[in-house]
Amino acid sequence: MCIETNVNSSSDLRNNRSLDGLNFFLADVRDGLGPYLAIYLLAVHKWDPASIGLVMTLAGIAALITQTPAGALIDRTRSKRLVVAVAALLVTAGCLVLPLIHSFTWVAITQALSAIAGSVFAPAIAAISLGITGPKAFTRRTGRNETWNHAGNACAALLAGGCSWAFGPIAVFYLMAFMAAASIVAVSFVDASAIDHEVARGFDPEHRQTHEQPSGLSVLLHNQPLLVFAICCGLFHLANAAMLPLVSQKLSQIDMQLATPLTSACIVAAQLVMVPVAWLVGAKADTWGRKPLLLAGFVILPLRGVLYVLSDNPYWLVAVQLLDGIGAGAFGALLPLVVKDLTHGTGRFNVSLGAISTVFGLGAALSNGLAGLVIREAGYSAAFLTLAAIASIACLLLWLAVPETLRSAQVSKRRPAAEPTPNHPDIT
Repeated sequence: MCIETNVNSSSDLRNNRSLDGLNFFLADVRDGLGPYLAIYLLAVHKWDPASIGLVMTLAGIAALITQTPAGALIDRTRSKRLVVAVAALLVTAGCLVLPLIHSFTWVAITQALSAIAGSVFAPAIAAISLGITGPKAFTRRTGRNETWNHAGNACAALLAGGCSWAFGPIAVFYLMAFMAAASIVAVSFVDASAIDHEVARGFDPEHRQTHEQPSGLSVLLHNQPLLVFAICCGLFHLANAAMLPLVSQKLSQIDMQLATPLTSACIVAAQLVMVPVAWLVGAKADTWGRKPLLLAGFVILPLRGVLYVLSDNPYWLVAVQLLDGIGAGAFGALLPLVVKDLTHGTGRFNVSLGAISTVFGLGAALSNGLAGLVIREAGYSAAFLTLAAIASIACLLLWLAVPETLRSAQVSKRRPAAEPTPNHPDIT
């Protein structure tokens, strides 16, 4: 018995460390090359901004289209680790081949393929985490996932800046290829036998005794709280995605030389703020509930929009942008928890997560266009206030129409937290 306990403890520790590494190394890979690609194409190949924007738009559309099918794939497959590894290999290949090509067609194809591959990472990590920990420890594991994700983003941003300064923009591609390859190593250390694939898609650990079958996808369309939450997510990102680019533009107008370093510092600092916020969500979301923490994250967004118009001082703008660490940090950690709660027992957790990712991805895609139109007609202050108004609508809708999703005390009494659950140990 003692030997078996030690073996299980060692396996749990290895799985948790492997998930930590996976989230750390995939942090920058999940978001794609983004502005680094734009800088490279502009500086090295002298592309015009319209062509650069079209390539990035095509990649964004590819990601939007495939996010929901990616979630469905993760729900269905029992080879989740393999899916992550293959996707990471595709991203690695896309990064390594970019320095060798320069035609619009091939760059667009590689970026679209990388975006399609990247769409599986978020649902796959959520599913593997849920399948290993079970529902009772999933909150803490999700907070830990996001903590390592933000730490990885901050580290990658620092390394990308240093490597670009020392070796030129091309160095970022090799850095991302290395991180994608490292994520393959990390996921290979996850014990495949520790993943309960039925629990990973949203069933109870007792599903084998009840012989549950996945619900039809139509059940999601009749899940009103889930639909309203999806709308809230879309509005949140419609308001949020353009704020940092607008801050960067204002900084460029104030002092061109300070714009890039201040924007980079702002990104890194915001990611560092997200680390303790994600940890707090993982530690307290099962005690305080999801909704208070989620509302706190949503309230920050309209506050940021209003604060931006109070001063054009560059350090004030950067300081206000740090609040993004609270809002985005809370949202990122709570999203899989709320979706899990709202789809509990349907067996459709990951496809729902993918669908909501599509909705907020669409909101983010429209955000910069909307802000640009407002700036053209009325200026930057009007754009910030417009985004703040959209964020206020999202916050009000969340408050009034989305219930607290934490499972009730009656359910907890039937399944005490102290009761050990085989194959789903608590996080070490």
